[in-house]
Amino acid sequence: MAKRDFYEVLGVDRNADADALKKAYRKLAIQYHPDRQQGKTDAEKKEAEEKFKEAAEAYDVLSDPNKRARYDQLGPDGYDQMGGGGFSGGGMSMEDIFRQFGDLFGGFGGFGGFGFGDTGGGSSVNYGTNLRVRVKVTLQEVAKGTEKKIKIPRQVSCHSCNGTGAKNGTAMETCSNCHGSGVEVRIRRTILGQMQTQSACSVCGGAGKRIKERCPDCGGHGLVKHEEVVTINIPAGVKEGMMLTMRGKGNDAPGGGVPGDLQIVIEEQPDEHLIRDDQDLIYNLMIDFPTAALGGKVEIPTINGRARVTIEPGTQPGKVLRLRGKGLPSINGYGNGDLLVNVMVYVPENLTSADKRTLESLRDSQSFQPTAAARERIASRLRHMFD
Repeated sequence: MAKRDFYEVLGVDRNADADALKKAYRKLAIQYHPDRQQGKTDAEKKEAEEKFKEAAEAYDVLSDPNKRARYDQLGPDGYDQMGGGGFSGGGMSMEDIFRQFGDLFGGFGGFGGFGFGDTGGGSSVNYGTNLRVRVKVTLQEVAKGTEKKIKIPRQVSCHSCNGTGAKNGTAMETCSNCHGSGVEVRIRRTILGQMQTQSACSVCGGAGKRIKERCPDCGGHGLVKHEEVVTINIPAGVKEGMMLTMRGKGNDAPGGGVPGDLQIVIEEQPDEHLIRDDQDLIYNLMIDFPTAALGGKVEIPTINGRARVTIEPGTQPGKVLRLRGKGLPSINGYGNGDLLVNVMVYVPENLTSADKRTLESLRDSQSFQPTAAARERIASRLRHMFD
């Protein structure tokens, strides 16, 4: 199901500044905080949880200038299709989200004992780190989309210890700090009054156990190096610097948990003939003087091969021929750009004696003298170029 527009989720207009975003998110987070859901049905609590996470994702994107710019450019559907900006809320517990944005709420860190399903009794979720690679694409691949296979060095769970870091996966002992509970409980004062909060144990990281004897294969880290071939589907219309995200293809999390993401940064390779200008393509066509004066047919390269264009008699340098729909597709599927053919006229640099005599005979011809109308057309074109 398509996601709601993030501006609609927070109830702000598209020009909202950082303070307005913060105020809107803070209001929603307090409204849907689990401590406000006491006495409600499980279905109502679940709905509040989803709305809380929805608001957290919207704020995560709109409060980051880079993510917000990409979101405004692609729109909700396009942004989601491109893997978003790497929001870490997918798979996060409510407690983890409060930990990420806790400074907005005067000290919320957790909410022990109120039973939103994914709090895990206070234990934290481990997250693997993200990986980032650059993938080169040609204009032809941008036009049609492409599939790339690349080899990625990853950190994966150690098979010998099942990712625990302990020898044979069993050499563990109960944490002396949390006595096996995995949590540390605190009493805090918040804007909602006195509240009991809980967070992962600072000693064992929420596991409740500590390694007694390290795994010899991974040295107790729970992760080992592994190379994996990943297939990346690159949609048509991508641009230089755009980032795609493959969820769960980053490094595994130590001790189990949520794997990180693989972030793919698009790098365009320069084309031999065509220049990209957003969705449009530009080709600089050099023609000889006789063709400019007499007209004719010339062949030009396009993104899909070659095409023939007509040069009208009397074509002036700087004239632009537009081939509609021969450019690049929009990432959102809103049609193709155009191919703009910039006509340039070559003036001979080395003339034979016969060439010179021919041109001398034409120098005084009225046909070779620029008219006032021609001067104005060229001047107007130049003014438009430098406006």
